[in-house]
Amino acid sequence: MNSLEYPKSQKIFFTLASFVLIIWIIKAGAVILVPLVWGAFFAFALYPIANWLEERKIPRALAIALTLLMVTTLAVSVLYVLTDQVIGLITDIPEIKTSFEAKISSYFEQIESLFGLDASLATDFDFFNQSNLEATLLETGKSLVLLGVIPLFIFLMLYYKDFFWEFLKKLSKNNEPPFLSFIKDSGSVIQSYLLGMLIVTSIVSVMSGIVFYFLGVKYFILFAVFIAVMNLIPYVGVILSSLLLVLYVLLTTDSLFYPLATLMLLWLIQLIENNLITPVVVGARVRVNAFAVILAILLGGFIWGVSGMILFIPMTGLLKIIFERIPSLAPYGYLLGDEYPVIEKQENYFKMIFKRKAK
Repeated sequence: MNSLEYPKSQKIFFTLASFVLIIWIIKAGAVILVPLVWGAFFAFALYPIANWLEERKIPRALAIALTLLMVTTLAVSVLYVLTDQVIGLITDIPEIKTSFEAKISSYFEQIESLFGLDASLATDFDFFNQSNLEATLLETGKSLVLLGVIPLFIFLMLYYKDFFWEFLKKLSKNNEPPFLSFIKDSGSVIQSYLLGMLIVTSIVSVMSGIVFYFLGVKYFILFAVFIAVMNLIPYVGVILSSLLLVLYVLLTTDSLFYPLATLMLLWLIQLIENNLITPVVVGARVRVNAFAVILAILLGGFIWGVSGMILFIPMTGLLKIIFERIPSLAPYGYLLGDEYPVIEKQENYFKMIFKRKAK
């Protein structure tokens, strides 16, 4: 019996050891892998534009260069505006800190008058610590250095697309049609998924920007992009970004109407994005459940920091796509998805109403 158990335990050991080794390699090679993965994602997303230009008899190198020039110009313009607003926000931090301390002191004094508690705790809050801010900006600067390599990876991946396809054909045995068809279909789904995520992010940015502008938020463009980027981190990102924005509005206005209105409108935007925009643009079949997303965020943050927290979410979606197309791995694709059976004894009343309307 022991002779039968030993190989099984040995297999489990080698599996765990291989997993740890892979994690270590990914973490140690972050300097190369992070810009490479960003480049691959953008190459998939920008392929339709470069391919459209190439079909108009423009040489491939020039078509890719024009695509990168257009996207880079747009990105630099957005970064210029965001940088200007970030500098303005940093300049306002002392004033915001003073407002924060004053309001906290006022709230504690009211609590003291009502319940007879000590209000001295109000002076102990220091959420706007300058050293923490400088450390955050330093880490952001390190991440931005990697951006210089990403356009090169994008160009090379788009330029050598036929070379990679020939490699896959040689990798398959006798040019097996099922294998090549699987690669082509998976590539199309991945491309649509990544392009859809970019479109959703852009739509959420515009919607949030319009809302913040009419609410009178000073740095409405910065906060709109912040909300849209944090929206890439489902559940956790939305909650944190909304709380930070509501706190900012609370500290910079004298009425409770504006923070409450901001909270309600952010909730409305999130409702529209989850139930209308994302299902139409991205598609429900590539959605990942909350448990898998949170694990991806934690693992990505541990391995690649902020880039990992963002990149591991679409990577999890891509794994789901690949798993669902391989019969032996289909159960793992189901495990990552959000199509799960109702486990309540009686189905939720509101779900029943929506199902009846759908019929």
